[in-house]
Amino acid sequence: MGHPTAATAFDTQGSHALTRYAGSRRSLQWAIGWSRALLVLLALSLAAPAWAQSTARAATQPVAKPRTVLVMGDSLSAAHGLASAQGWVALTADRIAKSHPGWKVVNASISGETTAGGASRIGAELARHSPEVVVIELGANDGLRGLPLAQTRENLDRMIRASKAAGARVLLVGMRMPPNLGARYTEGFAANYTALADTHGVSLLPFLLEPIARDRANFQADNLHPVASAQPRLRDHVWPLLEPLLD
Repeated sequence: MGHPTAATAFDTQGSHALTRYAGSRRSLQWAIGWSRALLVLLALSLAAPAWAQSTARAATQPVAKPRTVLVMGDSLSAAHGLASAQGWVALTADRIAKSHPGWKVVNASISGETTAGGASRIGAELARHSPEVVVIELGANDGLRGLPLAQTRENLDRMIRASKAAGARVLLVGMRMPPNLGARYTEGFAANYTALADTHGVSLLPFLLEPIARDRANFQADNLHPVASAQPRLRDHVWPLLEPLLD
């Protein structure tokens, strides 16, 4: 075969040069791509510990527990004869949820409860709910049964002492007895609440039923338990003394 012409030589050499250039360019692009990938991985590796620490802090940060109002009462607070949502305690819980976020109400009231029953339960209820405020609405069933005034006072005293020892603020809600029990008993019954509030320095609502007591239409057929339409008035009666305890 003859010698290659200049054009042929150029084509051959140029082809090799172009091949080498293309290969070099691909190598350079690969190197640049790999370098970028390394930079991304490095950035992620630097960010990961901070992200992990932030996530761990969020996971371990305690969620604020709602503060609790514990109501220890009898049928007057247990919405006897009504749906529970109609009672003054549930209505108060609704108001608190709107006006004081972070608070909740636990209604531990039992129909027929006496002060002796409340005194026997208070320790377990305090341990279970750790309340910041305790509302004690008991004594009506003691009075209707004619139980000794000293016994009623001692039971309420135990409940107040236990609540304060647990760090709770106390609202004592009193009752009044009908005059047929005799002036000495009815006056002594009312005086129990005043004396206990003074002794322990707790808030006192002297008579839960005061806003509705004079109108028979406010009571169910038994003439003892308020009807649903009277419950908002009881809520509003308790509220001025309860609300300051939520601060």
